[in-house]
Amino acid sequence: MGNTGHGETFLFWIGSAVSVLGALGLIFSKKIVHAALCLCSVMLCLAFFYMAQGAVFLGVVQIVVYTGAVMMLFLFVLMLIGIESQDSLTETIRGQRWLAVPLVIGFGAVLLGVYAHANLPAFVGTDAANAKGGGNVPALAQLLFSRYYWAFEVSSAVLIVSAVGAMVLTHKERIAPRKSQREISIERFERWGRGEKVSLTGLPNPGVYAQHNAVDTPALLPDGTPSEASVNATLRGRDTVRGFRPLPLPGQANGKQSKEVSK
Repeated sequence: MGNTGHGETFLFWIGSAVSVLGALGLIFSKKIVHAALCLCSVMLCLAFFYMAQGAVFLGVVQIVVYTGAVMMLFLFVLMLIGIESQDSLTETIRGQRWLAVPLVIGFGAVLLGVYAHANLPAFVGTDAANAKGGGNVPALAQLLFSRYYWAFEVSSAVLIVSAVGAMVLTHKERIAPRKSQREISIERFERWGRGEKVSLTGLPNPGVYAQHNAVDTPALLPDGTPSEASVNATLRGRDTVRGFRPLPLPGQANGKQSKEVSK
């Protein structure tokens, strides 16, 4: 094995410790947001390892694409829909944790066996390849646009087709101009004047005066009853509306409810 510098060795051991702690945090975190942040720390350490080996472009891509785009988008969706700790611990497949333990042990034994019987050559690194191509980024660009030109173009075409297909499937042509807020308000009062049961003042958003801020949680009206119109019709059709605890009205709460509220 070749020799490595003291700075690289120090970075490796510090990054390894942070990566292991982040991986353990990912496994044992009770909140899914904390687990996602632990995974971000593992990805950042992996990017530092790439840069320490001379693969600067790969390290930057690791930070920009995976940590900066994918994981931040994942966190944004989690904070948008709202996830409680008890929801993140609910197992959709029973017994998966007990099944994962022997699989992890077996996979670790296989890795140790392969590493013990592997004949590793001397460590070379990427300095020679980078120097030959004029640097890490020029050498990588030369490979992508020369030897792997067709594979690069085909993968680009697949990504473009996927993006265009998603836009076509989700796009809906508007056959009438969008109504303004004034027009919607006038139409609501006209419907109320014809005897239809409509709310003149509008309804609260999902999660208002409720025990959760997710979109599948119905808003509670001032009298403590749920507002079905505050939940999307698709969720109501799938019968996936979250349950709630009715709020007792002032003066109507019995002694037991008052004791629970005081606690």
